[in-house]
Amino acid sequence: MASISWCSLFCLFLAVFVAEVGFCSSSKVYVVYMGSKSGDDPDDVLSQNHHMLASVHGGSVEQAQASHLYTYRHGFKGFAAKLTDEQASQIAKMPGVVSVFPNSKRKLHTTHSWDFMGLAGEETMEIPGHSTKNQVNVIIGFIDTGIWPESPSFSDADMPPVPARWRGKCQLGEAFNASSCNRKVIGARYYKSGYEAEEDSSRIMSFRSPRDSSGHGSHTASIAAGRYVTNMNYKGLAAGGARGGAPMARIAVYKTCWESGCYDVDLLAAFDDAIRDGVHILSVSLGPDAPQGDYFNDAISIGSFHAASRGVLVVASVGNAGTRGSATNLAPWMITVGASSMDRDFASDIVLGNATKFMGESLSLFEMKASARIISASEAFAGYFTPYQSSYCLESSLNGTKARGKVLVCRHAESSSESKIAKSQVVKEAGAVGMVLIDEADKDVAIPFPIPSAVVGSEMGRKILSYINNTRKPMSRISRAKTVLGSQPAPRIASFSSKGPNSLTPEILKPDVAAPGLNILAAWSPAAGKMQFNILSGTSMSCPHITGVATLIKAVHPSWSPSAIKSAIMTTATILDKSGKPIRVDPEGRMANAFDYGSGFVDPKRVLDPGLIYDAHPIDYKAFLCSIGYDEKSLRLVTRDNSTCNQTITTASSLNYPSITVPNLKDSFSVTRTVTNVGKARSVYKAVVSNPAGINVTVVPKQLIFNSYGQKIKFTVNFKVAAPSKGYAFGFLTWRSADARVTSPLVVRAAPSPMGLMR
Repeated sequence: MASISWCSLFCLFLAVFVAEVGFCSSSKVYVVYMGSKSGDDPDDVLSQNHHMLASVHGGSVEQAQASHLYTYRHGFKGFAAKLTDEQASQIAKMPGVVSVFPNSKRKLHTTHSWDFMGLAGEETMEIPGHSTKNQVNVIIGFIDTGIWPESPSFSDADMPPVPARWRGKCQLGEAFNASSCNRKVIGARYYKSGYEAEEDSSRIMSFRSPRDSSGHGSHTASIAAGRYVTNMNYKGLAAGGARGGAPMARIAVYKTCWESGCYDVDLLAAFDDAIRDGVHILSVSLGPDAPQGDYFNDAISIGSFHAASRGVLVVASVGNAGTRGSATNLAPWMITVGASSMDRDFASDIVLGNATKFMGESLSLFEMKASARIISASEAFAGYFTPYQSSYCLESSLNGTKARGKVLVCRHAESSSESKIAKSQVVKEAGAVGMVLIDEADKDVAIPFPIPSAVVGSEMGRKILSYINNTRKPMSRISRAKTVLGSQPAPRIASFSSKGPNSLTPEILKPDVAAPGLNILAAWSPAAGKMQFNILSGTSMSCPHITGVATLIKAVHPSWSPSAIKSAIMTTATILDKSGKPIRVDPEGRMANAFDYGSGFVDPKRVLDPGLIYDAHPIDYKAFLCSIGYDEKSLRLVTRDNSTCNQTITTASSLNYPSITVPNLKDSFSVTRTVTNVGKARSVYKAVVSNPAGINVTVVPKQLIFNSYGQKIKFTVNFKVAAPSKGYAFGFLTWRSADARVTSPLVVRAAPSPMGLMR
């Protein structure tokens, strides 16, 4: 009888234990977003959050406090907490809640570039006709992987005291003390609650502090605002002086990204603090996977909305998916950046036995001392692998006896630098002495291979394989990588750069602009590879180039709004390469269009004198939200004020945006824009239009006459279908004066006729 009783008790204990574990394991981290910050005291906001949480925890304040991770109370209102799906559903129905969404993970969108864009000089980065010395008062926030503060790129030598507006802090942590901040890196914080709630916290993380263990954050910060370094190089490559776009600007660090990515609840905490701390610009080289969700279920869209509402410009990368419609960071209140090449390559020579020489992209510093047999990797197939499978140099797919001492020609099917390095490691372990990698998609991305190696496109690869197949004893030798300046055409849009159209709101063109993002040399974390500098590719690298340009504009025009700065960058961009020909797209070399580069490739020499700007303010973004389906109730939840949907704009195409997109043109349609004169007080602009194919475009009035600085004039652009067309067509509108050219891309798609045919 006693034994039965003991068994019953044990079973009861086990049942309770399993139930408890089941409850814990079914809870996960959610963001509860509650719109704009109201006038509530921050401590009251915390107690309100605990009260809401207690209501779904059976009234238990202790459980409510235990589930709570963050309170957002400076730039906007909300909190993060561990909840079951049922609890999340209950909170979503509570008054004042805009959205409740899971703690998703975002990915990082992972010099000579400033010379290439026309900004010479060591430390001043002056633009002729303007002084940018006021950049010492501009504070850039970087939401990224942290910073390596000892890098020479972040020296504070000869910098004045920290600006009085700064309200941030230097958060201490592992290998990061008060002296890690200085007059250059004026603040640093780190956020790990969201990461630790989702990942095995024992796996974190080197440096539980703002210190950068991966290198990405140091790299992006130095591109935008690094000090002049006299001999920046990557293991001898690309040697020379280098600096960021605004080398005297201040840096504030918000470390939200760890080994596996960046979680929403941490990102929102960083935005919330940055708005309160007093940054002018936020640089965000990361984003969601495509397709992106609704604006107010996306941490970066939410954070940037409230940043823009408080005068903070947010610059973000478009993503590295490379395919049509894969663009992310789609909100109109941020500037979204695509990636291009420069006129500098890193290449290794591939010399064949018949003396034919090819050049392939590489960062490998290893060199073959003598020529060796070259074979297709398919000839070295091993075990159960077919020759076709072995041609991709997969792990264990190569026969060491057949590969030893030879150069292997491998194929690549993915856009992943890690897998390319892995292939070269497989080749090395099989005993081969070199590798030629055929990769048409990303043939221009340089990789630090561990053996003599080079990446070539499919055409060059075909010629090398033809030589192998038609030669009795084919030989080859691969040299170490070298720096090649003056490569043409340049710039080209990088193959990996995500493309439009905007999958969420097709009426808003994304990306907005393009900047260098291919093989960029910048500061690095010695914790990741024992290097001070490194070469990386990605829209993560193009984003801080625009951040640097925006900083110079803010220095010269401190009163300009975020949208005014964005307009100046977009309307002065170019769609021509350095030889005056239309910009093209890797890998196939087709002519680029607005879905590839937005308004074009940034031209820093012109951004300070745009002539006219397309300005927009928080009230305009509220009207935009109404135009895409928000009613007054949902709008007021976001804005926390008495905003109304008064139909000032009826379609998202009518937002006062520097580009004009009409994705569903039915016969005819008109949009109105307002331009503000920021050039000469007395000036006359005339409209010049390049019609999209099959579309007639007229502008009324055709001439704008300004009599004063700051004067605003409205004009209307009329679109009419003139001929049947398929898909999107591209043109432009330029307002031209004696001193300025103000250009907007026109992107139009005619709607199908009722018969199912294009009009």
